[in-house]
Amino acid sequence: MSKSSFDSKAIPHKARKRFGQNFLHDPAVINRIIRSIGPRSSDHIVEIGPGQGALTNQLQHAAARMDVVELDRDLIPWLKLQFSLNENFHIHEADALRFDFASLRQADEQLRIVGNLPYNISTPLIFHLVSYADIVEDMHFMLQKEVVNRMASGPGGNNYGRLSVMTQYYCKVDFVFHVGPDAFNPPPKVDSAIVRLTPYKELPHPCKDIRILDQVVKNAFAMRRKTIRNGLKTLMSSDELEQLGIDPGLRPERLSLESFVKIADYLDSKQP
Repeated sequence: MSKSSFDSKAIPHKARKRFGQNFLHDPAVINRIIRSIGPRSSDHIVEIGPGQGALTNQLQHAAARMDVVELDRDLIPWLKLQFSLNENFHIHEADALRFDFASLRQADEQLRIVGNLPYNISTPLIFHLVSYADIVEDMHFMLQKEVVNRMASGPGGNNYGRLSVMTQYYCKVDFVFHVGPDAFNPPPKVDSAIVRLTPYKELPHPCKDIRILDQVVKNAFAMRRKTIRNGLKTLMSSDELEQLGIDPGLRPERLSLESFVKIADYLDSKQP
């Protein structure tokens, strides 16, 4: 089919609140996202939640191969109708939170992942996706602006937290641009933003055991108004923190990724 034959408005589908659906419809925003992604003829693109195909149409024409992961079974027939003539286009009816993205990879190629992510599952979905960082070239997502601010925040800011640390462990985070509610149908009650996540080819601060790092960060920010001394008291003492050159009286938002890795590696060294 040609680009001009696609019309997302022709899909008689009402956005479902339980899926957190807000369909992108503003052509200017859509084109700006496509330019930000910069799809190439050699790309294997994976789109999460294609919805009514606002981004899908342009991406599937530009890429060598495209896979889409869609949970809403009512949208599947429409996506097949619109895009099934492209033999390199594949639809997967699945929950992205449980989907094995490595199963899409062919040979040693890197995936490029995009999506207008449901805001109600965005944080756990990001944690799931960064676990595939070693097979991903980059990721471009539409998210709630507040979430993007948290992902991009550095130590010392109110937005800095577990999502910041764990995302930045794997990826360089870039706030690309802001998107207002009117770009969607129905308009969400919050502002949105496009974020670019570029996995590091070499981690700037690799840890010995990522599970320990995640536990340290989770414990620290579970009580973010309390000091590191209190947040990590079940894992280590104040004296041990001081031995690592970390002030136990600091709040967790004052600690850098490097400091969290230092704590995790110390705890790893104590294991029998």
